[in-house]
Amino acid sequence: MADIIDITLLADVRRFFQKLIEQRGLSYFLQKDGPRLFQLEPSKVELVLRTAMRTRDPELPQPHEKAIEHCRQELRRELIRRVASAMLQTGL
Repeated sequence: MADIIDITLLADVRRFFQKLIEQRGLSYFLQKDGPRLFQLEPSKVELVLRTAMRTRDPELPQPHEKAIEHCRQELRRELIRRVASAMLQTGL
């Protein structure tokens, strides 16, 4: 069975992520304390997903769970890519 991808949800998630990253920066998505530096904060990823789902047109059906999981993975991949890029720029 093919994976279900809701392109409108993915576009909304990317748009809200871009707004947050411009306003707050990459550090907003990282845990402030803990044993690991540069660890992603799961609640911030969920915040972007919830916001994108909440602002959808009410006439659209609820997104499928696999579509939501796909958006979550895409968002995490983008964050990991940006963290790795920031680490390389600082020389870590």
